[in-house]
Amino acid sequence: MTTASPLLDLKGDFPGLAGDWAYLDTAATSQKPQAVLDAIARVYGPDYATVHRGVYERSATMTLRFEEARATVARFIGAASPDEVVFVRGATEGINLVAQSWGQRLKAGDRILLSALEHHSNIVPWQLLRDRTGIEIDVAPLTADGRIDEDALIALLRPETRLVSIAHVSNVLGGVADVRRIANAVHAAGALLMVDGCQAAPRLALDVKALGADFYVFSGHKLYGPTGIGVLWARRDILESMPPWQGGGAMIETVTFEKTTYSPPPGRFEAGTPHIEGVIGLAAAIDYVESVGLSRIHAHEAALVRQARDALSTINSLTLHGPADSAGILSFTMQGVHPHDIGTILDETGVAIRAGHHCAQPLMATLRVPATARASFGLYSSPRDVERLVDGLARVSRIFGVK
Repeated sequence: MTTASPLLDLKGDFPGLAGDWAYLDTAATSQKPQAVLDAIARVYGPDYATVHRGVYERSATMTLRFEEARATVARFIGAASPDEVVFVRGATEGINLVAQSWGQRLKAGDRILLSALEHHSNIVPWQLLRDRTGIEIDVAPLTADGRIDEDALIALLRPETRLVSIAHVSNVLGGVADVRRIANAVHAAGALLMVDGCQAAPRLALDVKALGADFYVFSGHKLYGPTGIGVLWARRDILESMPPWQGGGAMIETVTFEKTTYSPPPGRFEAGTPHIEGVIGLAAAIDYVESVGLSRIHAHEAALVRQARDALSTINSLTLHGPADSAGILSFTMQGVHPHDIGTILDETGVAIRAGHHCAQPLMATLRVPATARASFGLYSSPRDVERLVDGLARVSRIFGVK
């Protein structure tokens, strides 16, 4: 890795970025460094064996690596113990697990509080729970610059509120929530706090204990790791109080046709053969990110956002959404041009962005737009990528005759 300037210069570590391609869709999914690809190849090649079952040496060795990866995740997020780390397919599954397991204790009249900028995966599972149990869902509004209105959220806390579930960093607007402040208020009201950390984990140093969260979820593929793997963290006492949500192998202690007893957490929630290569690939991604440094990554992406905002502010037809200090994410609309057309024309110039509702349709309604275009940066993004984005958008404005 080389850092010849204050900004990072790491594209050479990512085979998917070979050639002249400006990849600005990292908020959707990140490219993978060679170190992660190598770790996965070793798992599937000379090291392959199942875990937690075999008595032969290679299986024991793979089991050790698997559990070492759990310890890596625990250290990365500041968990008190690796036993608080549950491996899931992604943040979506983690939220559904909590809704279907912890949520069994809720009843009609109980309330869950969300915000107006949440991803669908932090809305729909609670609606499914509402339809089964009769709970109510409250929604906190946003500030004028597109952050969660924390004062309004705190004011919405009621004696019936059982859980608040919010994004640490918005996947559309990039605003960073003050999780500690929210946690203090939530706990004072007698409720629990769940945090969607998908966009925070790749760019912010995490300490779940310091944040005061009760549940925290994130996905590996946004953290430069494999798809199909993610993490649900929860306090040990909470996990121990939750029933299993899937049954099968590995999550049991004893099984008879009359009765089954279950493993303690985290095994209780990891039914079946796990995503071995995903877990080890995730640990390799964490090692890579930590070798670069979360503070450096955040500063690098913040500098690119500033560069992009300054340059794009000269295009009068363009509206920039979200706070000025957004974390690595910049959403915008162009008057008279659909975001899909923006994305298509940018693709013709070798610039990849996201266009659509970004799995946040209620937020689009709040912004009063059908969709936005979104450029999102990663640790491999460069000032040249921003320049190409700006040049491409100038071309879009010329094609559609807007200034």
